[in-house]
Amino acid sequence: MLRNNLIRITSLIVLLNFMPLRGQELTVPQLSQYLSDNPFLMSPAYAGIGNYVKVRMTGLTQWVGIEDAPNTQSLSADVRLGNRSGVGFVLYNDSNGETKQRGAKISFAHHLTIDKYEDQYFSFALSFNLNQFRIDIENFDPNNDLGITDDRSSSNPNFDIGTLYRNGGFYANLNIGNILNKDFQKFNQLFEPNVLRNYQLYSGYKHRKNRRSDFEIEPSIFLQYFENDGRSITDLNTKFKWYDFIDYYYAGITYRFLNDQLGKPLYVGPMMGLKKGDFYFGYSYQVIMNEILGYSSGTHVVTVGIDLFQGISNCTCTY
Repeated sequence: MLRNNLIRITSLIVLLNFMPLRGQELTVPQLSQYLSDNPFLMSPAYAGIGNYVKVRMTGLTQWVGIEDAPNTQSLSADVRLGNRSGVGFVLYNDSNGETKQRGAKISFAHHLTIDKYEDQYFSFALSFNLNQFRIDIENFDPNNDLGITDDRSSSNPNFDIGTLYRNGGFYANLNIGNILNKDFQKFNQLFEPNVLRNYQLYSGYKHRKNRRSDFEIEPSIFLQYFENDGRSITDLNTKFKWYDFIDYYYAGITYRFLNDQLGKPLYVGPMMGLKKGDFYFGYSYQVIMNEILGYSSGTHVVTVGIDLFQGISNCTCTY
């Protein structure tokens, strides 16, 4: 009896936490992956910034200890194209209980120089997305709902746009995701939102005492607003980075909250990572601060990557 009650309570908590997130379909679930040396996963405007083909693989496991909790895997890569442009792609697979989504995103970015002596640059980008969303009924009990006869799935194309301004150590990035409305074909129009647009602002500052200093501190903020129901979240982040010539090590922390609940964080997440030669590794652990805390040990995010095929650009806008 106790076991059955725990299962019911856990299922209810998962359901209550999943329902507000339904408007996030057709995108990679965004937690702290962008802080793992991979801002391109968040914004197409970062495509082509750097001297390498940057390849990153991320595995995200939410709410460890809860059965059928959300899991996400992604593979991303971006590369400079010519002296002032970049291209990139993201492949992802996401599951949340019996709901599954997988998709791909292809991006193009162009970078402009405002003042090369002051390191001022402006970038803009466009992404094409193709997402398949599916409700898997394989584990459903047909005796409880005779209307369940087959899997429900829908494929939806969409677009993202992104802009990025850089001035020395300061950066500000604005994105609009899922510009087009969702096509209702196989889902309930009364409960399933068709407006999936979300707006993201990411800004921060990389500070060193001087150019020769091997220590850097980077405070940043990430805000996301969902047009359909007016929800919004904020991440407050701080990273500390130690350089060893071209290698580096970092540690930091992120604090996420709903904007109408400033004093009630969704999670607090320490992070750490390193880049050694062409290899990158990053890890983040998120301590859940809501009702799920009693049933889950937290959320884990692991990122591994490699930089390939170094090439030098004639334009500092891609440095």
